Amino acid sequence: MKITDVKVWLVEGVKYNWTLLKIYTDEGITGVGEATNWPGSQMIEAAAVEAGKRIIGLDPMRTDFIWTKLYRDLNWVGPFGASMCAISGIDMALLDLKAKKLGVPMYELLGGAFRTKIRLYANYWFTGGGHNAEDYAMQARKVMDSGFKGVKFDPFAHVNYLYGEDLNTDLGLSQEQQNRAFEVSKAVREAIGPDADLMIETHAMLNFKTAVTMAERLAQLNITWYEEPAGPENANTLKALRERIDPKVSICVGERHYTRHGIRDLLEKQVVDVIMPDITRCGGPSEMKRMATMAETYNVLLAPHNPNGPLSTLASAHVCAAVPNFFRQEYIYCDVPWRDEVIDHAIEVDQGYLVLSDRPGLGVDLVEQEMEKHPGIRIAKKGFYI
Repeated sequence: MKITDVKVWLVEGVKYNWTLLKIYTDEGITGVGEATNWPGSQMIEAAAVEAGKRIIGLDPMRTDFIWTKLYRDLNWVGPFGASMCAISGIDMALLDLKAKKLGVPMYELLGGAFRTKIRLYANYWFTGGGHNAEDYAMQARKVMDSGFKGVKFDPFAHVNYLYGEDLNTDLGLSQEQQNRAFEVSKAVREAIGPDADLMIETHAMLNFKTAVTMAERLAQLNITWYEEPAGPENANTLKALRERIDPKVSICVGERHYTRHGIRDLLEKQVVDVIMPDITRCGGPSEMKRMATMAETYNVLLAPHNPNGPLSTLASAHVCAAVPNFFRQEYIYCDVPWRDEVIDHAIEVDQGYLVLSDRPGLGVDLVEQEMEKHPGIRIAKKGFYI
């Protein structure tokens, strides 16, 4: 069997474009994948197209060989960023294709299932109101009523950093802004109850002093984790922060750490409790499984980052099914209505759990005519991180 073509589509998502792709073979067997990242989806699209050309004529069953070939070939333009997103999407599609050829779900290629119901937490659930305690509490209660047992949000997003002229370049917060972020977080905790997960995101948009101060205040809310209190550039910064904040506050990072090589320093310094690689950035399902195994040796949990499209959601769930140290998976709660229309089987979510089918591969195929109804927006948009 040989790869004959790789096609790539940009499809509009709720927050940014999805980069979806499909690999074709001379036997008619196909595989689908996702390489979504943001901003710069057109750069990801171009990288996926170029990487796809490099695998034409290869045997798609040689998944690890192709991963390694692309990694070494593209290392000259950088082992991270757009090139790794392209590798991630291709790896996902190859594993989907291989599993379909063998007639098994993707998780069987990753070692078999520990579980087939994947516990989710909700993100992007707060789009129906203003940035105030009352609106956030009201929306959080709706999430709980729908069966979810955890929520995540960035309480600092609307009080500190806007893109453009309003960017606060020192990444600090006034006392008023700190109080407002805390009160919103407190309102959400009270709305969801003491036993639900409450993840607090910072997007590495707080300076060190402010990150420490807010970690101390948020500790009293029994938060599940404190996400990205420092950027990916220097693990020693996280080490210093870990030594300064309440040990009961768990630290979670990983959405901007690419491949197993990118998390090694974090694990060796023992500065994180949870890693959250993004399957469309970190190297795809093959690499996320390797990262999870590395993390397991340090008793660190896996909670995939996933503010992406439907294939990312499904592929992440297949990895989560196959690892012992799974904790939670991110899920976009308020998504575009065509999320389940661009695939031929809707994602099944029941009481806050994603339920994996036993259909081969990811269990879905892309519906080209539906994707073409929702082309990606090719104009850069301002907006908030999620």
